[in-house]
Amino acid sequence: MPADRSEALPTARRPHRLAGGQPGLLEPGASTDPYRLRLYRILRTDFPLGYDPGLGAWLLSRYADVALALTDPRFTGYPRDGAPRGPVPAPLGLCRGSLVCTPLPGSGTDRVPGSTPATASAVERAAYVLARRIAGRGQADLVGEFCRWLPAGRSSPELNAPVRTGGGTADCARHTGLRERALASFLANMLDDPDLLAAVAGGAGPGAEAGTGMLLGRAWAETLRRDPPVQIVLRRTRTEVNVSGGTLPAGAPVACLIGAAGRDPARFAAPDRFDPLRADADPMLTGPAGCPAALLGRLEAEHGLRALLTAMPGIRWADGFRPASSGVLTRGPRTLLVRPS
Repeated sequence: MPADRSEALPTARRPHRLAGGQPGLLEPGASTDPYRLRLYRILRTDFPLGYDPGLGAWLLSRYADVALALTDPRFTGYPRDGAPRGPVPAPLGLCRGSLVCTPLPGSGTDRVPGSTPATASAVERAAYVLARRIAGRGQADLVGEFCRWLPAGRSSPELNAPVRTGGGTADCARHTGLRERALASFLANMLDDPDLLAAVAGGAGPGAEAGTGMLLGRAWAETLRRDPPVQIVLRRTRTEVNVSGGTLPAGAPVACLIGAAGRDPARFAAPDRFDPLRADADPMLTGPAGCPAALLGRLEAEHGLRALLTAMPGIRWADGFRPASSGVLTRGPRTLLVRPS
């Protein structure tokens, strides 16, 4: 593991330390960029188990420990004991923690498993309308003019229908802010890679389109690993649990640092690199396979990018612009300035 060199950083970029030297997750400056601050790295290497008084929870930052907390029956949902546990990953990422995830209404087959033709068509229509609105401009902000509006689109009654779960009526598919951040991160990653964009833009014809859909699916999953919109998932221990940094007491709130686990070099090769074709991809970090919010998020990412490339084949970053994300509880780019042509 690389040594902690945070003291070599300018003072404004150093993680604020708590008693004992542990970085404070919610202390001033931490939310700006926990990756560049090396906050997650310091926690993984030097403080794999520590209590954060600001968050009121024990921190788990290593992939192996986070995976344990998300799947082991000795952990339960926080604050609900009825939240999913066991071999199926706990709700995370785009999912807001409904007791039981129910597929989107309707039935049918689409490029995105579990989605329906009506839902896909509604998302596709909304994406193309939004893309055409900004296609003729000299500069546009994809966050404010595209990502913010696509998840909130209400062009289909199916997208407005409440999602029924075992815990009553849930609105996880209606929480569009998280999908906005995820879509913005996805577009930032794709626009940063001209070769990936060219592969998607060139995906025409039945065979090529299927291959492009698979590539987009892998790019979406890679975005949720590398740049998850939800950085922290809370759990609670049912009994004492041994983890790599020590022993968690029974009944303890536990903060699973998804953002740290997704970039753990002990689990992922070159963890900071965006690589949709990586051989060590992990579906656990994308959340429950049938979650309506996760399905809608992938549809919005796939159809959103296709619509942008169709309306603006020459889309590129505005002169001098580089995307930057912020946030430590939820995270994503605040602006994405592009030249549509």
